[in-house]
Amino acid sequence: MTVGLSNKKIWVAGETGMVGRAIVRQLHNEDVHVLSAPHALLDLTDQQKTYDWLQVHKPDFVIMAAAKVGGIGANIRDPAGFLYQNIAMSQNVIHGAYLAGVKNLLYLGSSCIYPKVVKQPIKEDTLLSGVLEKSNEGYALAKITGVKLCAYYRQAYKVNYMSAMSTNLYGPYDRFDPDLSHVVPSIMLKMHRAKKANKQTVELWGTGNPLREFLYVDDLATAILFLLKNSYHVDWINIGSGEEISIFNLAVLIKEIVGFQGEVIFNDCHPDGVLRKHLDSKKIETMGWRASTPLKVGLSKTYQWYLENIIKA
Repeated sequence: MTVGLSNKKIWVAGETGMVGRAIVRQLHNEDVHVLSAPHALLDLTDQQKTYDWLQVHKPDFVIMAAAKVGGIGANIRDPAGFLYQNIAMSQNVIHGAYLAGVKNLLYLGSSCIYPKVVKQPIKEDTLLSGVLEKSNEGYALAKITGVKLCAYYRQAYKVNYMSAMSTNLYGPYDRFDPDLSHVVPSIMLKMHRAKKANKQTVELWGTGNPLREFLYVDDLATAILFLLKNSYHVDWINIGSGEEISIFNLAVLIKEIVGFQGEVIFNDCHPDGVLRKHLDSKKIETMGWRASTPLKVGLSKTYQWYLENIIKA
């Protein structure tokens, strides 16, 4: 069923993050009213303030893209923070939206909600069928809670609350931080700095063997709008690129894009995480959406954004 967005009020919780910004960019091409409540004005871990904001503004659609995120190192160091903050934000926005009479909500989950050992590509129905990867268990548990909360509210209260499970994301406004970054910006940052310092080697965590699927963040944003416009009776749905690559080959590709001439060394004293994580995105592809940005193109755009916005800042 097609849902009209014309003249609707849409709130993107987490509008200043990489995903939130990409969604807002897409929404600016639509005839909609984009509501704004950045973190500086509204702390989503504050339950009463979140409830009050939703009661006052009463959006027609809520997109829950806010989250405490980080790479494998950050997740290992602070599982309590990842669990608590993400559960708090999720339940405050989801229940607050319900109390405010919001009928349409889309919650952004993550591929890490699926078990550590699972048949590949990963189908939606494998959720809760096995043990989670320990290195990001706190974040995954919080995301599972949000996904199930939406499903339960959909069942109990007949609201159109659903979740989108994206694969590993990258793109403009990603976090380029040596301690907190996900794999793409982390490798890109290390290689750029090594290139500028004329270093001969760059060390990366793990063996380089794990396989990963990456999705350019603007492709995710088009998928989110596609799901907003098309109401389907699903509790959660996978969104992936269908393009899989090893961390080793990813590093080789980024090395080429950055122009680093030295050697890449993998330190297997550090963990790899899950050895393979490839989403089965047949459901959304059958509905009519597909990713459109090849990995090399997306990585090149991301590095260009980094040069123009981070280096020159």
